[in-house]
Amino acid sequence: MLPQPMQNIHAVLKQYWGYDVFRPLQEDIIRSVLDGNDTLALLPTGGGKSLCFQVPAMAMDGICVVVSPLIALMKDQVHNLNKRDIPAVALFTGMTKREIDIALDNCVYGKIKFLYVSPERLLTDIFRERFKKMKVNLIAIDEAHCISQWGYDFRPPYLQIAELRPFFPDIPIIALTASATKKVCDDIQLRLAFKKNNLFRASFARPNIGFIVRETDNKEDKLLDILNTVKGSGVVYVRNRKKTQDTAAYLLRHKVNAGFYHAGLENDIRNNKQESWINGKTRIIVCTNAFGMGIDKPDVRCVVHLDIPESLEAYYQEAGRAGRDGHKSYAGLLYDEHDFLQLQENFEKQFPPIEFIRKVYHHLGNYCQIAIGAGIGQSFDFDLIVFCKQYQLKPVETRNALKILEQHGYIYVSEAFNKLSTVNIPIDRETLYAFQIANKQYEPVIKLILRTSPGVFDETVSIHESDLAYHLSGQVHQVKEILEFLHKQGIIVYSPLKTKPQVDFVQERINAEHLLFDFKMLEHLKTSAELRLKAITGYVKNKSECRVKNLLRYFDEDTQNCNSCDICVERNKLELSEKEFTLVFDWLKKQLLSQPMMPEALLKLKLPVRKEKVVETLTFLTDNKQIIHTAENILLWKE
Repeated sequence: MLPQPMQNIHAVLKQYWGYDVFRPLQEDIIRSVLDGNDTLALLPTGGGKSLCFQVPAMAMDGICVVVSPLIALMKDQVHNLNKRDIPAVALFTGMTKREIDIALDNCVYGKIKFLYVSPERLLTDIFRERFKKMKVNLIAIDEAHCISQWGYDFRPPYLQIAELRPFFPDIPIIALTASATKKVCDDIQLRLAFKKNNLFRASFARPNIGFIVRETDNKEDKLLDILNTVKGSGVVYVRNRKKTQDTAAYLLRHKVNAGFYHAGLENDIRNNKQESWINGKTRIIVCTNAFGMGIDKPDVRCVVHLDIPESLEAYYQEAGRAGRDGHKSYAGLLYDEHDFLQLQENFEKQFPPIEFIRKVYHHLGNYCQIAIGAGIGQSFDFDLIVFCKQYQLKPVETRNALKILEQHGYIYVSEAFNKLSTVNIPIDRETLYAFQIANKQYEPVIKLILRTSPGVFDETVSIHESDLAYHLSGQVHQVKEILEFLHKQGIIVYSPLKTKPQVDFVQERINAEHLLFDFKMLEHLKTSAELRLKAITGYVKNKSECRVKNLLRYFDEDTQNCNSCDICVERNKLELSEKEFTLVFDWLKKQLLSQPMMPEALLKLKLPVRKEKVVETLTFLTDNKQIIHTAENILLWKE
């Protein structure tokens, strides 16, 4: 039976978040959930998705289980909830069995309001047994597009979520995503076993953002022009780690305050770079797509892509980080002809040969030093670049091979994150006291842990080895050695600091030759990827239709011309109506594809509108390189 609301939702919003009113659609979504309806919320980046499940969960008795694939985002949300005196915990890769045990016990018997869990954890027996004992009031699925094979980030463990429903048949599910087509939305509701389709969809239109696409032979100089024109904070997205450093260095040489960010940096360095940008000390952050998820900086005036993203979904999410405060902002995309070749090449590398995937799996087992038949449920530090160098593998193909192994449920690779060192004392006080009497040399460390971490018998407690060393007037490495010894003796459960990505073996390691692959699924994923490639290519090459109109149509939304994108602005200068421009565009395309010709010959043909308007459109399309004007004075339509 669905728990009844204990508090007014407006009172909850005010008490915990300090807001007087909800954003558009938030209240409708929340009331749908409180009425017990399965609900899919499609809200663009910055639309306030989290409150759509956090507020109703706080208004009811019991615990909300939140499924999320991003460890960094989980940790950030747990931290923010705890800051508001809302008890929340997270289960993710890299935690010890003891840590998981304690966290789940607190969810069953304690006063935890939110349990964040990675989808891989849903598959484990330990989770399912405790889940059945919890007083669940809501199940929230974040990044819900991951459940659909038509989505751009399909993750098979999401398919298991519906198996939780029979444990709490009356509890609703709320699924949330920032970017999904109608096909993906329908698939989400089907795979989560919605009792009936129930979609709340906010408009994808962001009228304060001007979308601009430019073809250029010198991206860095064009970027500099943009950043010198558009004042304020900005994000520049590039494809690889080296390019983040090179581009930031170029901007610094030209007196633009810039820094770089990518997943390969040490955790403390990443955090410092991120905080410097958020606080305005760094104006421009040049980054890979590892940056931005869950970061709420409202005053970003421009987002520029120096490489074409692999999908419109990814592009829209990243571009949507501009202008969250509602003020005028810009989303720019710079490209050259080589980018299309790179996109095609990356697409072809997404699905490496099966023998290569087997090879990667075999090397991964050796890298983690796992014997055949072992490793299930274990986490290991994993550095892709080191792994590829060690076994002479190509990084892009290897990353895609690992993704396919994930999609078949063999492994799970998490992003880099900062997991603090933790301790827990699993023995009773009498046993601990007896150990101290017999081992006086370890007593100072044990006493310090007891004094500074009063809940250490009941839960895992975060510690800083440097703090312990300071209080004991010792060295950090000495403290770590003592903690590791106590762990081996079973006196404490000690989990050292982890800052690297983790690889989990979801199943025990098997002989690589025995790996089984779902070729039908792989073909389906390849078809989906091909459609996304076609969509992003069409968006970039488009020279005639309003950018926003083109973009929103992909997300099944009709809209008027935005009058602020590059195409609308230039077309408005021509003083042509949209109908006239489209008419001339189509006529020019038909004529020049049929036969390239000189401008004079073209203008002698029967024109669809008066000559001046044809000339203006012709000039516009030539300036935008849709029509090539050769040195021989021939006009060519560029495919």
